[in-house]
Amino acid sequence: MCKPLRADVAYADDVDALTGSRPGRQNGIGLRACIISWCALTVLLSPQSVLRVEKFGREQQPIVVIDNAFVHPERLSEDACARQFTHIGPYYPGVRAVLGADFTQNLCDAVQDVLADHLKIARDRWAGDCFYSLVTTPPEKLQPIQRFPHFDGVEDERIAMVYYLCKPEHGGTSFYRHRATGFETVDAARFQPYRSKLEAKVREIGLPPAQYIDDGAPLFERTGKIDAMFNRMLIYRGVNLHCSAIPDSSLLSSDPRKGRLTINAFLAPRD
Repeated sequence: MCKPLRADVAYADDVDALTGSRPGRQNGIGLRACIISWCALTVLLSPQSVLRVEKFGREQQPIVVIDNAFVHPERLSEDACARQFTHIGPYYPGVRAVLGADFTQNLCDAVQDVLADHLKIARDRWAGDCFYSLVTTPPEKLQPIQRFPHFDGVEDERIAMVYYLCKPEHGGTSFYRHRATGFETVDAARFQPYRSKLEAKVREIGLPPAQYIDDGAPLFERTGKIDAMFNRMLIYRGVNLHCSAIPDSSLLSSDPRKGRLTINAFLAPRD
């Protein structure tokens, strides 16, 4: 059983692109069943989960895909329906509900072997933030920054996780290359040249239209896409340029039973 760690560190989510010995495995996941609990809700990271690693583009960054991730995903859906969702931060095009420190810390423990084996980041302790998320903003009301692919931090060991509690028709997650620089990831060394080239091109051709990002043209090129599937988890480095894929905005809803419900986590090693 995983022991919860106390969380003293909090991290923001998206970055404004214009400013600033282990147990045995089955399909790459430890056979231990890590318990994630908060309040009266308990779910298990399934030992029957199926893991694969996708790599897109020139940089070939690993993206971990875990299907059948939790034993009881319906409990998470039920819990989300009882939560109060609000707007958190200026970047996410929708509403969120914060998940507690116990959930986040147990999730960190549950995936740390996956991070070591497949992202090659071996750390004993992790911390971060975790949210239920619902994309709700109509395309015509998207802010300029919400029309670009984004990255979740410039630190190489910062991890982003998306867990889908919705159906495939709600779309998945797309990954991109910035055409002017060729960058598919933006770390601290790349941030200033990326920002400069992006701003210069926007001055030249204008902002993208008020719509959800598709192939990324003309400023970006999509390198790959992973579809949403109920009880599917994606784990990748936060430096990857990526964005939610929203193929049909008419399906957007603030009702967790109907909308594009996900859990998003942003993790980093804890000193």
